[in-house]
Amino acid sequence: GGVPLAGYFVWSLMDNFEWAFGYTKRFGIVYIDYPTQRRIIKDSGYWYRDTIAANGGSL
Repeated sequence: GGVPLAGYFVWSLMDNFEWAFGYTKRFGIVYIDYPTQRRIIKDSGYWYRDTIAANGGSL
């Protein structure tokens, strides 16, 4: 039993509206500080990491 799963994708209904906001709205699982280019993982990024590590067990 089971389904062969090749990977996970972070996607939502609202992702399709990103193009309309350009750079004025922040989306994604990593925050970028534009002046320094520093990347900061958001809480959703840690959730995604944990979901992958648990093979989807937290879903």
